[in-house]
Amino acid sequence: MTGVLVRVAEPADFDAIARLTVAAYRADGQLDSEHGYEQALADVPARAGAGELLVAVDEVTGELLGAVLFVLPGSAYAEMCVADEAEFRMLAVDPGAQGRGAGKALVRACVDRARSLGRTRVVICARSFSAPALRLYAGFGFVRTPDRDWSPAAGVELHALRLDLVDGSTAEPESHRAGCGTR
Repeated sequence: MTGVLVRVAEPADFDAIARLTVAAYRADGQLDSEHGYEQALADVPARAGAGELLVAVDEVTGELLGAVLFVLPGSAYAEMCVADEAEFRMLAVDPGAQGRGAGKALVRACVDRARSLGRTRVVICARSFSAPALRLYAGFGFVRTPDRDWSPAAGVELHALRLDLVDGSTAEPESHRAGCGTR
């Protein structure tokens, strides 16, 4: 099993990011035709212009495994973050690449980026039924923040999660250190 590297996305990555993001959200049961979210997920240039678009790639083959958007307050894509917080959105791992550590690497990169910018908290939202995502976030120490739950559209309920960055540590939780390349 090879390792995963995270880097800033390049325009040449955008088509692949669009495909894998839509495929990942569809596989997780998060897309339906009535809300139009698929079009937002596929509009990678708009996303890239609103924050830091990061990709996870196989360190040997360069294969694109996943992507995430890191944003700060005031970004057109910031949904929840305020003041000293950071947020990440649209985390997606290609369904065929899941289990290789790309999701962990992307979350770790966002948390590290928030710390490097002096942010005190990372906030995100997730659908309540997205068990793999919720497990991933819990492993990093994200906790529910029910008073910040919200709904962007009828029938779409999002659970707010937060990770307080008070200790200044960049270490990954113990549960993620061993077997870094696995999920």
